[in-house]
Amino acid sequence: MLKIVDGLIKRYFSNEEVVVFLLLLLACIGVLAFWGGILAPVLIAIVLAFLLQGLVERLQRMGLGHTSSVLVVFIGFMTSCVVFISVMVPIIWRQADRFFKDAPRMFTDLRDVVQRFAEGHSEIVSQTAIDEVINSLANESTNLGQWIVSFSISSIPSLFSLVIYLVLVPLVIFFLLKDQRSILSYLTSWLPKERKMMRRISHEMNDQIANYIRGKFIEMLVVGVVTYLVFLMFGLRYAELLALLVGLSVLIPYIGAAAVTIPVVLVAFYQFGAQNEFIYVVVAYLVVQALDGNVLVPLLFSEAVNLHPLAIIIAVLFFGGIWGFWGIFFAIPLATLVKAIINAWPGEEDLLDQTTAE
Repeated sequence: MLKIVDGLIKRYFSNEEVVVFLLLLLACIGVLAFWGGILAPVLIAIVLAFLLQGLVERLQRMGLGHTSSVLVVFIGFMTSCVVFISVMVPIIWRQADRFFKDAPRMFTDLRDVVQRFAEGHSEIVSQTAIDEVINSLANESTNLGQWIVSFSISSIPSLFSLVIYLVLVPLVIFFLLKDQRSILSYLTSWLPKERKMMRRISHEMNDQIANYIRGKFIEMLVVGVVTYLVFLMFGLRYAELLALLVGLSVLIPYIGAAAVTIPVVLVAFYQFGAQNEFIYVVVAYLVVQALDGNVLVPLLFSEAVNLHPLAIIIAVLFFGGIWGFWGIFFAIPLATLVKAIINAWPGEEDLLDQTTAE
């Protein structure tokens, strides 16, 4: 047994680059696990700076200088954020406030409908099942009311954190865009000179993640706008709020679409009852989801993220179990990283070439 372990170590861990890379990977995991909450503004800024870097490079290829490109992209990004916050946030806030106030009544109306249905079909549904459903809906209504009160009280310290985010994140984004080359040069100076595997992982991750982020942004925008137009056509209440939730749900594969369906169906049923309009809204919403999954996603991600759906589901469950919401949010990029490491891991031929070179 010891000989087998010793052979595996010599076979896969005799490369200096491999050992350094594993140590860096473990260090990053440890930092995220223990200080992820503290470093959250920096991590968010890194993701946004990575997304904006493509625009900076495009402006540079058009002949604009580096500093000028950074200023144009940064000012454009901040202007877009200010416009969105000043226009959309008040609308979403008002609709969210009305939605949370109406939510207990939605559960109450749904409970009454279930009770009336059960009374008229007692031969189909048992009284025990009816009581369980009614009690569950009553408890959910009570819990939701208590959660709204506790959330409004606990949101006071989070407002202070939001102010910190609004100040720190833009500053970090600007300096990451402006001094990217010097930062990368300093960080790579600590790495081994021979880093063939790291370069392969870096190139694959850069292409895959850039395409993924770009595709997700387009998908989120298209799904959100189309859903809003559908809800607006049927006159559904809270159309902006629900469309925003549906658009954001695409960031969490599979689970997001299933979770956001609940408030959509609940609002439609509360507004229209068991009428034809309710069926039309639900069918139209399901058509949008079907077009997203079967038409839009293959067009946007046919070459962006080459992962099997089973691998995506496992990644969502695994990383979500470790890091919660952020693990679910970054499940596909993390799965892509694992795939890139497996593809770039040095095999026997690479180790033989390194030995020969030495």
